[in-house]
Amino acid sequence: MKKKTVLLLLFCLLPASVLSDELTVRVQLADGSGPVTGAVVYVNDASRPPPVRAEVTQKDRMFHPHISILPTGSSVDFPNRDNTQHHVYSFSRAKTFDLELYAGRPEAPVVFDQPGIVELGCNIHDHMRAFIVVADTRAIGQTNEQGEVRLALDFGDSPAPGSLSLNIWHPRLPDNTRPLVREIDGASLAGAATEIISIELEPEPHHEGPLDHLQKRFREL
Repeated sequence: MKKKTVLLLLFCLLPASVLSDELTVRVQLADGSGPVTGAVVYVNDASRPPPVRAEVTQKDRMFHPHISILPTGSSVDFPNRDNTQHHVYSFSRAKTFDLELYAGRPEAPVVFDQPGIVELGCNIHDHMRAFIVVADTRAIGQTNEQGEVRLALDFGDSPAPGSLSLNIWHPRLPDNTRPLVREIDGASLAGAATEIISIELEPEPHHEGPLDHLQKRFREL
């Protein structure tokens, strides 16, 4: 038997857990004016990535990166690389913490042990804002300039479900504390599938002027 034929037979005999479905998601604005860049899209399949250790730095009075995507259980350091002090906090449901006024690097990282959307703020600099998306799946990514992201789905030993929950999140959603959820047909995953999702976004924020909504919520605590 030829080598190519043997390889083909082995591929056909692989268990379902080894094979994965591929889904391309295209996110566009609801008014049809163009694609949405930087949207986080994910599916909670059978994949479970291990925790990692990451950094969200403060430089030039900004958080870097603006959006982080991390597995559940990951720990994050918040080094301050400015020549001024910062006060980093979050009161998001997925993680509440408060790193009071400091310079340099806090002694211990913050562990993000629950999936969800975590919004970061600085109580000293009103405009500073960032987000951490904590998820239990490898099937996650951000849309490119064309509004597209490709996800490799892994359902373990089970076939693709009849209905699949697609999570879409963007910092300018009207409610950016949680992702939008769209149900799609799992049967459409046979082969390379493309799903088009339309969402509404708030206008780009302006940093000057009175305290933004995050600062107002902090001061009311």
